[in-house]
Amino acid sequence: MTDFRRVTDQFSVSPQIAPADVAAAAAQGFVLIVNNRPDGEDPAQPSGAEIEAAAKAAGLDYVAIPVRGGPSADQVAALREAVEAAGGPVLAFCRSGTRCIVTWSLGQAQAGARSRQELIDLGAQAGYDLSGVLA
Repeated sequence: MTDFRRVTDQFSVSPQIAPADVAAAAAQGFVLIVNNRPDGEDPAQPSGAEIEAAAKAAGLDYVAIPVRGGPSADQVAALREAVEAAGGPVLAFCRSGTRCIVTWSLGQAQAGARSRQELIDLGAQAGYDLSGVLA
């Protein structure tokens, strides 16, 4: 089972999930899965289409916002909009969860939804150091 890391009541991140992890996500109350990992980064990773099919089968929404390196302004906005529109808890995943929380935190900071320190604290509680990202 993959490590779902709660950031807020509405947003969690995870390292790479497998199709079998989607049922656990649904059981935990997630309503949307966001894939921040581009297909083909690792030959062993499941494809976005496999995760999407598992999400649909479990009654979850799915969106792909693949991020390579640092997120673009469009990717930050797309994730912020997806989380706001989800109507419930969101699980975002990539290789380690780092791209997910970085993309989310930049959106929160740009929207003025949370202070830099609050975002750094939330990141630390989930196991991520955002201090260099939110300079």
